[in-house]
Amino acid sequence: MRVLTGIQSSGTLHIGNYFGAIKQMIEYQDNSDLFIFIADYHALTSLKDPALLKQNTIDAAITYLSLGIDPQKSTMWVQSDVKEVLELYWILSAYTPMGLLERAHSYKDKLAKGISANHALFSYPVLMAADILLYDSQIVPVGKDQIQHVEITRDIAMKFNLQHGELFILPEFKTEENIQSVPGTDGAKMSKSYGNTIDIFTTEKELKKQIGKIVTESVSLEEPKEYESCNVYNICKLFLNEDEQKKLQERYKRGGEGHGHFKLYLGEIIREHFKEAREKREYYINHQDEVMEILDEGANKARKIAAEKIKQIRDAVGIYR
Repeated sequence: MRVLTGIQSSGTLHIGNYFGAIKQMIEYQDNSDLFIFIADYHALTSLKDPALLKQNTIDAAITYLSLGIDPQKSTMWVQSDVKEVLELYWILSAYTPMGLLERAHSYKDKLAKGISANHALFSYPVLMAADILLYDSQIVPVGKDQIQHVEITRDIAMKFNLQHGELFILPEFKTEENIQSVPGTDGAKMSKSYGNTIDIFTTEKELKKQIGKIVTESVSLEEPKEYESCNVYNICKLFLNEDEQKKLQERYKRGGEGHGHFKLYLGEIIREHFKEAREKREYYINHQDEVMEILDEGANKARKIAAEKIKQIRDAVGIYR
């Protein structure tokens, strides 16, 4: 079973990326043919600084490896190292109704958040479809907000297959029912685009600053606190088992502690959870040649599959050679 997933390199990875995607990737690599790409083309929809995009791309690879992605079990590459994806993107655009893209929730949400509209942002689902279909992906793990993009991919693939035969596998999305959207510091979904993230790897000073931005209700120190709607608690519980969650709930109910105390606790559990990963990250930062070799090997494997697939597609649509 081939499982494909990708993540944008538009900024340093945050705990929303970890719980929403990376944690599941690590689990998938033990029982599936896991393909992971770092989506630098997609990142261009929001990041226009070339030096930062290059830095973020390598940083994303280092982060994946540090958190437990094993290149002996998985195939990892950078999206732009397989140019066939752009050719397929253009071909699929000719089979994509405008109305299908106009109904995309993600595009509307980003505009509502004040992100400037551009063609790349509008046609993002078509490039995502090319990412998925190029490698005969069967399963695409996504958050609930990305389900529609996989459905759009299926719609495009069915329209193409109807005209040219069964060239594309229709992918299935998979969501983790027990994983909700990770809340950001403002309570909305944690996202680089919204500037409400808590980074996985950052300095202790910056981590404290990011956690300090978490929006909480104004309640006196002595009063009991409401934990179910508290942004701090809802981030903390991602790291905690059931017993630990209950103990934290009791602290909220007792009163005598302010949200500042709970923010300090969140900082402690984040540092402890990623302690081993920070050590591995330090190694890869000092051995980036190894990281590049891993990405090159992954790209070579991905290119072989992409070259065969794009040949079939070119023949089907009539690209003459």
